[in-house]
Amino acid sequence: MSIKALTKYTLAAAVIMGAMVGGTMAKELSLSYFMGPKHPMNKFVFTPFAKKLAEVSGGKFTIKQFAGGALNSAPPKQYSILVKGVADVAFALPGYTAQLFPITNVITVPGMATSALDGTKKLLNAKKLIEKEYKAKLLAVWANQPPVLLTKKKPVRSLADMKGLKVRVTSKQNVPFIEALGASAVSQPVTVINQNLQNGTIDAILIGASAIRSFKLYEPAKYLTVGIPGSGSAFVLLMNNKVYDAMSAQEKKWVDAASGQWLSESGGVGFDKAAAGGMKISKEKGVEKIQLSKVEQDKFIAAMAPAMAKFRAKKISGNLTGGDILKAMKGM
Repeated sequence: MSIKALTKYTLAAAVIMGAMVGGTMAKELSLSYFMGPKHPMNKFVFTPFAKKLAEVSGGKFTIKQFAGGALNSAPPKQYSILVKGVADVAFALPGYTAQLFPITNVITVPGMATSALDGTKKLLNAKKLIEKEYKAKLLAVWANQPPVLLTKKKPVRSLADMKGLKVRVTSKQNVPFIEALGASAVSQPVTVINQNLQNGTIDAILIGASAIRSFKLYEPAKYLTVGIPGSGSAFVLLMNNKVYDAMSAQEKKWVDAASGQWLSESGGVGFDKAAAGGMKISKEKGVEKIQLSKVEQDKFIAAMAPAMAKFRAKKISGNLTGGDILKAMKGM
């Protein structure tokens, strides 16, 4: 064998051995998410999950990230590509397909949480109910912070200023509450809202402040109103059922150790930190911050009260009413 051929053979063997741990091939799992790799959730959820899984498995499991929608660019499609097996693990926003996950989306009801971490803990309180909604292994569930309202043409300083606005919301579950304020609501993926506020397709964006930096919402927005009664949105990290079910008992223990409560709470902490960053950059970019007065906040709450009463009485899933799920999330 020539030196050139021997060198080629040696390099190939090194590559193969590098992918082996203890004489067995390391298993590589694909992880899909539609945001870019610099999004805060990569730092607080995706990478921590990958590192922990590699650590507890002794390197027998590795994660390959497919960021920026590399497997499917449409945010509402992330759950479906997971179920179909296009990805082994996927990040999804249940609010985009609210009809499939009505229990999870109860976290969006106004007044449910005071912070992302608080919302995350409330989701975890109802985890046994939530995980039944998914045809997948629930690795983590967390929330972002209560929303701010971003506008371009019209500042919102009072309930009266909401009248006639077309407001983007994350989940269809938010619609009756926004309509109760005299506005109309439309659910849109976060990837299009910068452009839609800029071109006037929508008048306002109701969203957690963490998105301000991630999606450059300080570019089209001129005003930012805080204090509007609201709550965060839900986020999930899921594993394909067939992938999880095919694992040995030991492999499942590794996956379980690399996910669950600690990973969920890390997501909540990450969103709270990102929200602070979003508020900071909006100020730096000259977006005017408007704080609703207590009097105006009470007007918002009073206007939403009939919609809240209907929601509490409405059957959300099976025989479970909105009120039942609210109690579960509050640990009652």
